[in-house]
This record gives sequence, C-alpha cells and structure tokens, in this order.
Amino acid sequence: MSLTPVSPPPEAGADSKPTLVRGLSLLDSVLLLVSGIIGSSIFLTAKDIAVALPHPTLFFLVWILGAVISLFACAAFAEMGSMYPDSGGQYIFLREAYGDLPAFLYGWMLFSVANGGSIAALAVASAAYLGEIVPVISQQHVVLSLSGFTLTRAHIVGLLLIAVMTWVNAIGLRWGALMQNVSTWAKFAAMAAFVLLGLTIGKGSWSHFRAPSGLGLSMGLSPAQLISAMGVALIAVFWAYDGWVYVTWVAGEIKDPRRNVAKSMVLGVLAVAAIYLSMNVAYVYAMPLSDIAQHETIAHEAAKVLFSPGAAVWLSMMIAVSCFSAAATCTLSGARVYLAMAQDGVFFRRVAEIHPKWRTPAFSLIAQGIWAAILAVSGRYDQLYTYVIYGMVLSYTLTVVALFILRKKRPDVPRPYRCTGYPWLPAVYVLFGAAWTLNTIITRPLEAAAGTGIVLLGVPGYLYWKRASNKPRAM
Repeated sequence: MSLTPVSPPPEAGADSKPTLVRGLSLLDSVLLLVSGIIGSSIFLTAKDIAVALPHPTLFFLVWILGAVISLFACAAFAEMGSMYPDSGGQYIFLREAYGDLPAFLYGWMLFSVANGGSIAALAVASAAYLGEIVPVISQQHVVLSLSGFTLTRAHIVGLLLIAVMTWVNAIGLRWGALMQNVSTWAKFAAMAAFVLLGLTIGKGSWSHFRAPSGLGLSMGLSPAQLISAMGVALIAVFWAYDGWVYVTWVAGEIKDPRRNVAKSMVLGVLAVAAIYLSMNVAYVYAMPLSDIAQHETIAHEAAKVLFSPGAAVWLSMMIAVSCFSAAATCTLSGARVYLAMAQDGVFFRRVAEIHPKWRTPAFSLIAQGIWAAILAVSGRYDQLYTYVIYGMVLSYTLTVVALFILRKKRPDVPRPYRCTGYPWLPAVYVLFGAAWTLNTIITRPLEAAAGTGIVLLGVPGYLYWKRASNKPRAM
C-alpha cells in the first residue's frame, strides 16, 4: 500500500482560499482505478458471455478484446488528462470541447443516477452479502413495509456504510486513500486465494478448456452472426470494465498528474484484465461453459464445485469487501466532479467549497452521500442505472471524439502525453462506442428514452444555476 504523507498546507493569507492537496501517488491512483472497476460484475457476468460465446477460446478472447478497446479510450483520455490535470476530469474535457451545457448534463447524470446509484447499489450489495455471514443483518429481516416500500436491515447497514465512507473521505484525502487502499488489497488477497486454491486443490478439470466435439471457432455461425454474438458478449464485458475514468476525476489530487494519470490508466486496466482472466480461468476449471451459462451467480457455484457448499460463506465475504471497496472509490472520486461543476457556477454553491481544515470537497461529499442514501432506501437504483448505462457509454464516445475537437480547437495547450495510435486507435473506439449505443437505442428504446428523459431533467437546473451565478452578490 502506498500512502504518501501529505505535508501541512502553507500558511495562507486572510484572502486566500483552501485548495485540494496533491497527495495521491502513482500506486494510490492505480489502486483507485482497479478498485473502482472491480465491484460485483466479475462475480455475475460469466453467464451472459458463456451464453453468447460457448467456445472457450472466444470466451477468453472477448475479455482480452474488452481490455484492448478500453485501452484505446484510455489513451485518448490520458492526453486530455495531461492537458487539464484538474479535478473533474471528463467533465472538464466535455466542457472544453462542447461547452457548458453538455458537460453539465454529464455531471448531472453522474450525480442523479450513475454515481449516486452505484454507491447505493454497492453499499446495499455489500450489506446483503455480509448478511449471508451475519444472518441478523440479512435482507430477509424487514424493518418497515408500506405500500410497496420495503426497508430491511441490509438497507440500514448499507446506509451506515454510505455514512462511514462519506465521513472518512471528508476528514482528509489520506484517510480516504487509506480506506480505499486497505479494502483494495483485501479484495486482491481474497481473489488470489480463490484462484490459487481453486486451481491447486479445487475439484475442477482442465478438460473444460477444450471445445465440445464438433464446435469450431465459428460455432457454425456466419461471419455476421459471429460478430453479433461477440457484440452481445462485449456488452457484459464493457460493463465489467467500466470505471477506468474515475482516475481522471481526481486528477487535481494526483502527484505529477500530467504523467501519472496516463500511467495509472494503462497499468490499472492491464491489472484488471489480468485479474478478470484469472477469475474466469478458475470458473472454467470448475465447470464447462455449458454449465456456466446456466448460473447467474457463477462465483458461488464455482466455489461449491471447487471446494464445498460451505465455501459460499467466505466467498460472500470476498464479494462484500469487493463491493465496499468499489463504493469507497466511487465516493472519493465522484465528489470531485460536482466540485468542478459548482466552481463553474452550475451546481449548488456550497458544493464548490473546500474544507479549510481537511482540504477536501466535504460539502460535495455530504451532498453525494445524502442522495446515495435516498436512492438506497428507494430501492430503485438498479432500475435507474439501466436507464442511463447507454448514456454513460455515449459520454465516453463523445469524450474520445472531443480529443479530435481539442486537437483543432486547442492546439497550443501543452500535451506532455499524446494519444498513442492517434487518430486510428481512438477512431476504432468511437466506432465501437457509437455502434453499441445505437444498438442499445434500437433494441431497448424504452430504457433509452427513459435515460434521455432523466438527463434532460437537468436542463431546468442548469438554467437556474447559470442565472444565479451571473447575479452580482451582495457586498
């Protein structure tokens, strides 16, 4: 664990304002990115991929392909991160390329659903998995039930976790980094134990890595059908890799950000790819793809096969830690986007303040925590997130397009890192992202329309805050 001590701030004059502290090292940044990506998806997505691609070679290839495509986007984001090494990351890139309103709508989507919903979902999931070990906090224990509203003990524990994560991150960057790093290393240790013990003493078989007799790489499909099957599998893979953008949100607190943002993105995605491949090797060793395609909670089933039914208990602890770690990263990083929005005058004015003692966006963290708690209690966070997932991928695609725009629009801004493979690699990502977004709009028009509506709900707020920020303040 890397946790570099932060020197005390210099003496400030009477008129100076507190600033954020550049206290995150390269290793802190890599751990932040890896922790933010690896939440619950690696324990759930294997089924969808096995259904679409029942050939072992293609099953593993799509995970590698997802990492490579993500790296194409990382290279583009890294150049923009070297141009604008400030907190807010993607919000700032969109603002500089497209203007205030598109950037605000991205930030609004994060606050209202994407990030707030992720914190709520991960906190409640962490509590629910803890309930498998400590039955007294199980979701089976209902505290309150009124007209379709249900509050369980797991929800209450989830609320406590949100409060703890918010408080720890508010009282200092080093405390937030410590919580994130410790939980991330614990997650790594648990996954490593699962893989190593599973492959050495587990009751699996290497024969599962051979394709069934008569099943070639084409799987009897036409080229168009094979591409379509790969596209379906990539939906689950992209979801599993989502979160690499978090490190750009905290660029204002990373040491030497013009270099370390790019390095942490590449190293982080490569580390995640290695972990995902290792976990999937353990799954396939435990059971053939035909069986994996039958189980939603593949990690539990694999643990039962490799070890014993009782292994599901300690696996629940691993998933609970993984969810908590990812939620802690969402909490730390997301608040920096709202801070940037408020400093631009398009969010609550108090959110723009940095705490004079703790040097953190404490009020942004509190606002985020309150909203995440409301979503957690509502129980609607999963449904809301499915509405905006296509908007998140669209925002990544538009941000990569922003690289081309900024090359023309801001040619004189220093670029310590220039996108590898420009213009071809970012162009490939744009094609993948645009095709995925269009396919979602066509195949799930109601969800896409609902997501668009949620995003557009932010327009009145933007107009209000913009007008308020232009009013002269009373002396």
